[in-house]
Amino acid sequence: MGLLAATLAQLSLLGLSAGPGLAQPALPTQVPKGTKLVAADQNEALQTLMRASGAQDKLSSTVTYANFLGGPAILEAFRAGALDLASVGNTPPIQAHAAGERVLIVAARVSSETDYFFAARPGLKLATLEDLRGKSITYGEGTGRQPFVLNALKLAGLTKKDVKLVPLRAGDFPDAVRTGQVDVAALNEPHFSRYLADFADRGASALPSEQNRRLPKSLSYLYASQKALDDPAKAAAIREFVANWIDANRWSRSNADAWIDSYYVKRQNLKPADARKIVESEGDFSFPLLSSLIPKQQSLIDVIFEAGDLPKRLDAREEFDLRFDDVIGSKTN
Repeated sequence: MGLLAATLAQLSLLGLSAGPGLAQPALPTQVPKGTKLVAADQNEALQTLMRASGAQDKLSSTVTYANFLGGPAILEAFRAGALDLASVGNTPPIQAHAAGERVLIVAARVSSETDYFFAARPGLKLATLEDLRGKSITYGEGTGRQPFVLNALKLAGLTKKDVKLVPLRAGDFPDAVRTGQVDVAALNEPHFSRYLADFADRGASALPSEQNRRLPKSLSYLYASQKALDDPAKAAAIREFVANWIDANRWSRSNADAWIDSYYVKRQNLKPADARKIVESEGDFSFPLLSSLIPKQQSLIDVIFEAGDLPKRLDAREEFDLRFDDVIGSKTN
């Protein structure tokens, strides 16, 4: 047995787990009565998923949801001590890390498809990623759209100097592209499908799907504040939430009609046919161990750093609470 393996085994016997550079107490499993969590949501997707799937009813804690638009607003709420847990894209943990905030990844969902799609302003046609040269593009620093755009430029052999990046809040992206304030916007669903449907008569279009497939696939996270993770009651509640969140996501794939009706039709006011296209475009989900995602997260960090959007190169290992791999492993094996 090597030194590292022996150390890990000893920590396990002591009820500890190895974090990045230090030992952490093992996750508690008992959720005391009266435990409460506040979770950040976006477009009411998380709360609808948990409730429609029945996962919410299986939680021992009381979880309330606060709706936000984009990762930066969620980070501000974490800084203010108003949140315990959040559902976000792949970039907010990097921004929290850069800002010195201890908000750690506790679960991940990987899709077989991309999170965003490049929508072009009415009348503009994009045939390839290389056509982004010279275009004005919405840019959401601190959101998943940031590495999405940077990776697109890198794949096209372009840099930030070859385009005009327009910093906007995530909620302003759809209006910016539909009014022609920008040439291109990275939109997620349901905003992407709504734009193409509502402005089809004005020549709304998007980067072809075969070009979009050149881009990294969707990676989203649940992450939690260090303060919550240091509280035994809340840590146990988050552990339970992660397990049920995985079940809820699986439910949404095996019960697509119920998910479409509960979220896209009743919450987002989409037509069932349009909603089904969205669900089908999301591909299949998997829930990898956090330890396996460290290289992928490091590559995201490096892309953002090399673009000049981080003050220093960060170590991705510091963004994960690897104790949750036991929970994830028990749900996926």
